Amino acid sequence: MTLAASLVAVINPGAGQPPPGVAGKLTTILQWASWSVLSLAVLGIIIVGGTMILNHRSGRGGEHGAGLGFVLGGTVLVAAASGIVGAIS
Repeated sequence: MTLAASLVAVINPGAGQPPPGVAGKLTTILQWASWSVLSLAVLGIIIVGGTMILNHRSGRGGEHGAGLGFVLGGTVLVAAASGIVGAIS
């Protein structure tokens, strides 16, 4: 086997199986974590919006657009996490 062929050959890890008795508990923990993170993302959007409103009078309302972008980017990443993991495996 040449070096190029060995670099191209990727080992298939398979679908994998959780240890016995863990599947239901792990799913519940992941669902709680997802719900919590998305709730924090909504709170983050509200906080950024409130800060923009308060700073609008002083002419600094546009500075928080980057914060809103980061919060929305994180929200999209969390929402797409299961799809990303599914595409990788």
